[in-house]
Amino acid sequence: MASYDIRPLQLRILDILMAVHQVCEEHGLRYYIIAGTLLGAVRHKGFIPWDDDLDIGMPRKDYDLLMTHAKEWMPTPFEVVSYETDKTYPLPFAKIQDASTTLIERMHLKYLGGIYIDVFPLDGMTANPIVQRWHFARYFYLKKVQYFLYRDPYRHGHGPSSWIPLLCRKFYTLEEVQEKMKRMQKAYDFDASELVVDHDDGRKGIMPRSILGTPTPILFEDKQVMGAEHPDAYLSQKYGDYMTIPPGSKQRQHNFHLLDLEKPYRESDTH
Repeated sequence: MASYDIRPLQLRILDILMAVHQVCEEHGLRYYIIAGTLLGAVRHKGFIPWDDDLDIGMPRKDYDLLMTHAKEWMPTPFEVVSYETDKTYPLPFAKIQDASTTLIERMHLKYLGGIYIDVFPLDGMTANPIVQRWHFARYFYLKKVQYFLYRDPYRHGHGPSSWIPLLCRKFYTLEEVQEKMKRMQKAYDFDASELVVDHDDGRKGIMPRSILGTPTPILFEDKQVMGAEHPDAYLSQKYGDYMTIPPGSKQRQHNFHLLDLEKPYRESDTH
């Protein structure tokens, strides 16, 4: 468990969500609070008390529109950061960050920005289990390559642990891997598929599109946001007995390398 006061961070992250909600309302974009954020809304009426992040999912068509128009649609100080907006970005999903803050999560993955919410594209998925397995075997191989391309190859010294990251740099570029992953993610259309998936969850994230359904209002910290049409079915598939609070040993939060809620990351000494 991290040692900082989590509540100020939660409230600043909530501001990002509400800005995204407003943009989606204005431009007719669909989104859902998902994962632990939806669990928090149902079980705690807001943030899980020890949770210091926030996740939303967007059907691919809506996600791509937000990426395309991010700079004109998002109000200051909020920014969309993704492969589409920054070719050095090392993840297959986007973040919307508060540029008036500074955050470095881990020193060996020194991506400098502000506090953020995660935005996951939601895609269609085939019902064929064999094709699913092959799809995700390739996807997570590329995701591991992506990690090694961005990670400091000498994190554990100059011995054998540096060989795989260095080898990846000989055979791949970050842009090449991002393009391959994006093509895989978009192989099946969200709105034309009975099954949909958040790729970051792998095969266990596959579910009937009807569970997400039409984005449905739900209260989060007394604010109206959008969640799954059938939250019980979503949370039961993802977490099982989701109303039981886990023991303290499983109540995890980040232990950030650097967190400053007062200084813009572009003014940070680490820039």
